[in-house]
Amino acid sequence: MFEMLLAGFVSIFTLKSMALITLGTLLGIVFGLIPGLTATMAVAICLPITYGMEPIEGMALLMGLYIGGVSGGLIPAILLKIPGTPSCISTTFDGYPMAQKGEAGKALSWSIIVSFVGGILSIFVLILIAPPLAKLAVKFGPYEYFAIAIFSLTLIASLAGDSLVKGILSGFFGVGFSMVGFAPIDAYPRFTFGFDELDGGFNLLPVLIGLFAVSEILLAAEAKYKSKKRTPQFSISGYGIPLKEFFGQSWNMIRSSAIGIAIGILPGIGGGTANIIAYVTAKNQSKYPEKFGTGIPDGIVASESSNNSATGGALVPLISLGIPGDTVTAMLLGGLMLHGLQPGPLLFQTAGDVVYGIFASLIVANIVMVIFLYAGMKWFVKCLSVPQHILLPIIAALCVVGAYGVNNRLFDVGALLFFGVLGYIMMKFNFSVVPLVLGFILGPIVETNLRRGLMHSQGDFTPFLTEPIAAGFLLVTVFSVALKVWQSKKQRNRAADSIDM
Repeated sequence: MFEMLLAGFVSIFTLKSMALITLGTLLGIVFGLIPGLTATMAVAICLPITYGMEPIEGMALLMGLYIGGVSGGLIPAILLKIPGTPSCISTTFDGYPMAQKGEAGKALSWSIIVSFVGGILSIFVLILIAPPLAKLAVKFGPYEYFAIAIFSLTLIASLAGDSLVKGILSGFFGVGFSMVGFAPIDAYPRFTFGFDELDGGFNLLPVLIGLFAVSEILLAAEAKYKSKKRTPQFSISGYGIPLKEFFGQSWNMIRSSAIGIAIGILPGIGGGTANIIAYVTAKNQSKYPEKFGTGIPDGIVASESSNNSATGGALVPLISLGIPGDTVTAMLLGGLMLHGLQPGPLLFQTAGDVVYGIFASLIVANIVMVIFLYAGMKWFVKCLSVPQHILLPIIAALCVVGAYGVNNRLFDVGALLFFGVLGYIMMKFNFSVVPLVLGFILGPIVETNLRRGLMHSQGDFTPFLTEPIAAGFLLVTVFSVALKVWQSKKQRNRAADSIDM
C-alpha cells in the first residue's frame, strides 16, 4: 500500500500535475468564498477541461477544486457571516463573533489549521479503508451489484429534503432520463421518438452541468440584488495560535473529524450535515456550552475539522463501491467515467496508478490550500464584491463551451439548457435535484445487472434473494425504507399534534 502511495506521489510530481493541483485549489477557493458558487459548480464547469488530459492529470485538477471549494467557504463565513458553502454554516456561529471582537486573524487561522488536520485524517482513513473494501467487493457479481444499486436508490429518501414524495419523484425522473437511448445488452432504442440524436441517450456531463450550474445561474439572475455593495469591515491580525490552545482542542478536533469521516462515508449526507452535528456534539460535550455562539475557537474547530474530513469520507464509497457520497463526488464519478474509468472494486486493479495518484493529489491539495488561504487571506475577500452581472455571463459561457466540447454536438448544448431549466423549475417547486442525479447514474447499473443476473440464472429471480451478500443488502434496503416511512409518519403526527395544540 505504501509503495503504491509513493508511486502515486511520483506520478503527480510533474510540472503539469502540480500546476493543475495548484490552479484547481486556487480556483476552488475562489468558488468556495463567493456565496452561491460551490465546489460542485467548480467541478461541473471544469470537468470538460479534463477531457483531453491524462486521467491522473485530470483527476489532480478535480481534487484541487474539491479541496479548495470546500475550504474556501470559511472566509465569508468568518468575515461576513455568510457561509460560502453549505458545509460552513456552523462556522458562522463563532467565527463571525470572533471577527467582530477583533480576532478575525485568529479565527481564520483556527479554521485553516483544523481544516488541514481534518482533511489529512480523512485521506489516511480513505487510503486504509478503500483498498480492503474494494477487495471484498471484487467478489461481487450481478446479483450483488443489483442489490447494492437498489440500496443506493433508497438513499434518495435521505436526499429528498422536506418531502419524501418529491424526492422519490425526482429519483424516478433520473431513472427515466437514464433509459433514453439504446438499452444495455441488446441495444434496443427506447424513448427516442424518432430523433436520431437521442439514440445514444443523454450524456452525463450536460446533465450535471445543467442541473447544478445552469439552474443556479437562472436562480441567481432571477434574484433581486441591492444596488449598494456591502463593504466588508474586518481586522485581520494575530495569526498565531499558542501550542497550549492547539493541543487543548485536540479531542474536539479528533472527535469532530471522526464525525465528518463517518457522515462522509454515508452516501447522500455530506459536509453540510457533518458540520452541524459536530458543532452540536462539541457544544453538548463542552464544560462551558453557554459560551458557544459568543466567539470561541471550540465552535470553529468542530465545524471546520468535520466538513473537511467529510471530503475523504465521501470518496470511500465512490472509489471502493462506485457509489457517490455527495453531490461533488457525483461530479467526480462523472470525471472518472469521462476518462473511461469505472469506479468500483476493479478500479484498484485496472487503474491502481490513478487511484493512488488521486490519494497523493488530495494530500498535496490540502497543503496548497493552507498556503493559499494564509497568503491570500486579505485578498480573497475582494472576490465577494464582483458584480453578478459580470460573473453570471462568464459562468454561462463556460457551461455552454463545456457541454459542446464533450462530443462537439449542439445537441449536448440543447440538453444542457433543457436540464438547466428543469433544475430551475424543480428548485422553484422545492424538488431536490440530487435524487435525480442519483437516479440517472444508478438507473443503468440497476438495469444492466438485473438483466445480466437473469441471463446468468436463465430467468430465475431466486439467486437475487438467496445469494448471501445480495440478500443482506436487500434486507437492509427494506429496513431503510421502513425506517424512513416510520420517521416520516412520526414527523407528520408531531406536526399534527402541534397544530391541534
